[in-house]
Amino acid sequence: MYSPDTTKYLIQIHLETEGVVEKPDVVGAIFGQTEGLLGEDLDLRDLQRTGRVGRIDVQIVSRRGETTGDIFIASSLDRAETAILAASLETIDRVGPCVARVHVECIEDIRVAKRKKIIERAKELLLDAFEEDSIDSQDLLDEVRESIRIEKVRMIGEERVPAGPNVEESDAIIIVEGRADVLNLLRYGIKNSVAVEGTNVPGIIVNLCEKKTATVFVDGDRGGELILRELLQIADVDFVAYPPRGKSVEDLSRKEIVKALRNKVPVEYVRDQIDRETRKTGSQYGAQPTLYPGPVERADEKVNDDLRFDVSDVHSLPSMEVEKAALTTLGGHIQEIRGSGLGRFLSPDLSTIHDFSPDDFRGLLEKYGDESAGVIFDLTVDQKMLDVVAEKGLEFIAAPNFSGIVKRPASLRMVKMN
Repeated sequence: MYSPDTTKYLIQIHLETEGVVEKPDVVGAIFGQTEGLLGEDLDLRDLQRTGRVGRIDVQIVSRRGETTGDIFIASSLDRAETAILAASLETIDRVGPCVARVHVECIEDIRVAKRKKIIERAKELLLDAFEEDSIDSQDLLDEVRESIRIEKVRMIGEERVPAGPNVEESDAIIIVEGRADVLNLLRYGIKNSVAVEGTNVPGIIVNLCEKKTATVFVDGDRGGELILRELLQIADVDFVAYPPRGKSVEDLSRKEIVKALRNKVPVEYVRDQIDRETRKTGSQYGAQPTLYPGPVERADEKVNDDLRFDVSDVHSLPSMEVEKAALTTLGGHIQEIRGSGLGRFLSPDLSTIHDFSPDDFRGLLEKYGDESAGVIFDLTVDQKMLDVVAEKGLEFIAAPNFSGIVKRPASLRMVKMN
């Protein structure tokens, strides 16, 4: 079907026709209906003549007056050219006299398939082909194991962020900084982590935080602090865990990871620390001391009573205190405003400044805009309203939907209420 020496990709296409056709009809339709479509450089006949595209292999079967089957085309073009060629085949709408539907199922990278076979065979050889006392290449075994972990990493959400295989099924998630952190947690069997991949928190993570118990586990450096601060503003976080001072999550051992996660602290403690630093510096957003609290020791060690918490401590708080804590997050305010038809101005520390009816917004913006960090609307926001908020210098706007937005202000963060 293809030459393994030159083929890089294999295009697999599914075909359905409303009538009985044969292989020559299918091949004729492919050449006839794509001729001249992509210009001379990607003409299918010329590509076959020069060996850059292999022969067309058609496997079809006819039942009850209809024909279905698969078409396979081998390609040695590059990725972009192969994708364009595959997309052009979906324009075929007739085979012979019959109406046809053509859909590209997949484009298989032959080299990836070979690589997987090499990995599988390498594992077999490491386990079976070597004498027990001759296997001393730990690095090689780690590389094979690393490839297995990489295969388990999923890409979730529209932003395609790396995550462990159990993120969506688990009742709890661990939010880390990057893909390397997800891989390191997978190394030790922790499969419910998801990576932020930068300081712009993806919407999928905000949504997951609303539904699951969320623990932030980021590095203790300035980058990790910035990510933590943004998560505390826009996501419903429950706990924060810290790695040992001077270490990154991606470099931790199993014992260090387990200890850090066991010693996680409730988010209320971190918020209190931010408030204290804000009062000292006079600004929540200026240069501030790190939020890193230092190592937290267990009961069999010297215990810092101010930093040692247990999950049960949070659930034992009076209901009024829990409700109050929820409203120090953007997610808590969103939950309260959703469905009310109202709006709300929020201060830089995410406390309520003023609730309002949308009809009164423009007048109140002049009164409360200077002291507000952002605003929540329980209505659809259009471009005009977005521009008004941006001109006033607010930092974020939250709404159920944004309609007709053609220019997004660079200084304004848009948060969609889900």
